[in-house]
Amino acid sequence: MVIKKPYIISVILIFLSRVYLPTRDSMWMNTNKNFNHYEFLESIYLISDKSTKYILSACFNNDKILYLTWLFISFFFFPLDLLPSKDSKDLTKCFLLQVANILLHYIKKTFDVKTKILDFHHPHQLLEGLDGFNLELSDHPESLEQLLVDCTDTLKYGVKTGHPRFFNQLSSGLDVVGLAGEWLTATANTNMFTYEIAPVFTVMETILLKKMYEIIGWGETEADGIFAPGGSISNLYGILVARYKQYPEIKRQGMTALPCIVLFVSEQGHYSVKKAAAILGIGTDNVIEVKCDERGRMIPAELEKNILEAKRKGQTPFCIVATAGSTVFGAFDPLHAIADICETHRLWMHVDAAWGGGLLLSRNYSSKLSGIERANSVTWNPHKLMGVPLQCSAILIREKGLLEACNQMRAGYLFQPDKLYNVDFDTGDKTIQCGRHVDVFKLWLMWKAKGTCGFEAQIDRYMELAKYFYKVLKKKDNFKLVFDAEPEFTNVCFWYFPPRLKHIPKGCERDQELQKIAPKIKAQMIEEGTAMISYQPCGDKVNFFRMVFSNPATRRADVDYLIDEIERLGKDL
Repeated sequence: MVIKKPYIISVILIFLSRVYLPTRDSMWMNTNKNFNHYEFLESIYLISDKSTKYILSACFNNDKILYLTWLFISFFFFPLDLLPSKDSKDLTKCFLLQVANILLHYIKKTFDVKTKILDFHHPHQLLEGLDGFNLELSDHPESLEQLLVDCTDTLKYGVKTGHPRFFNQLSSGLDVVGLAGEWLTATANTNMFTYEIAPVFTVMETILLKKMYEIIGWGETEADGIFAPGGSISNLYGILVARYKQYPEIKRQGMTALPCIVLFVSEQGHYSVKKAAAILGIGTDNVIEVKCDERGRMIPAELEKNILEAKRKGQTPFCIVATAGSTVFGAFDPLHAIADICETHRLWMHVDAAWGGGLLLSRNYSSKLSGIERANSVTWNPHKLMGVPLQCSAILIREKGLLEACNQMRAGYLFQPDKLYNVDFDTGDKTIQCGRHVDVFKLWLMWKAKGTCGFEAQIDRYMELAKYFYKVLKKKDNFKLVFDAEPEFTNVCFWYFPPRLKHIPKGCERDQELQKIAPKIKAQMIEEGTAMISYQPCGDKVNFFRMVFSNPATRRADVDYLIDEIERLGKDL
């Protein structure tokens, strides 16, 4: 593809740049403030004929002409003009440079505290279309220019989860090295089921899993594991393997071959445990929730009592799910005491450390997970506390061979035993999936970039920020902490009391009013795009805010800002 008619094109572009563009409210020009003129001009230059090269050289430092050159080209070319449909590597390069430029501009805005976290619109507005951003699909291809506008708008109307004032989820932040890893993964576009199609990635996964076993404390055993699509699926794996270990006949005969089996989890445990029970045919009624203490930790004596009661009813306990870092309170169940009970009753111990697993990397705080080395299986989500881009979760099994025995189906078209390499690296038959996304490379690359010490420093800083936030709130009359004691983890739960509620006596009337405060404040935050923080009720506690620290961009100034913002938005409620 060669650009010809240079003089006509240049006259049009120069005219538009002087007459039309200065008055145009161009989303594109806003997006391209960080335009790399050199790279862009080079890509246009390469696909131009001799006389056009001369004109482009003369326009080398003219933003408007460069922009309009791309606009002219992209308007008349479509995705089918890119590789591999046509031999147009230069047009492909030009297009991808523009995509990269959009992403770089977005990253810069994400880290800028002056930028809104989101430009909120209701679902019906997005469905109807906004300022030329139409989500409906057409029968005919759109131009490259339209695709790039769509890329810009998709980011514009989304949530900047890497923003320093985004506190809404356990997974937040934007790690640039991890992002680079995800780009490479998408470009490689391969599957994780066999070594022959993912040789580097499958070996990488083996190395990462071995590192995680050692950190847990399984260094002396030959453990096993796999990266799974999220903590809920990792928890499902843990329960699936626990059941298979005790009842291997389940694989062939199904649930009819089993007695009425039950499992135990704390009342603060993740809802995915019940979901797994429903999926596996165990039933949610057979998930027994164990009472917690005032900080949300499972009470071992209550667990023992529940096990004995289940046995008296003719039920058969098979698994206990302990939590290391609960979603709301950040609580850590007493793992050693639970492990003792598991050994006494010969039960499988699964630890859901999806949120808290990252603390194992900190010498200052890893003792909170003391006893995890006694678990039979562990869920650990590096996409949470470690800040790896979503998603990145591992299920780790202390006994090698169980994952494969439980899930293996020996599909002959994938898992031939007579390949030219060591088929132990064909991991696909361990999984409940067939196709599996490459989630390991971004974690591996980040570990290379930070080292274990870098992750440790990052996690220790989150813990210090949580303590700082707690101490500031403790001094403020219009804030009340859900727990008076210092936070166990990076979760800090609290209420905000508007002036009018401070003098209402504690009771139903005050609770009814307090229940409405957090939702109203958050709604205003979202509409203004200033910050994001979650809230929820829990047990007899009406709606309260839950602050979590897992964003490397967050500083003390952002914490102070959030407190001021809650007061600003809530003082007249």
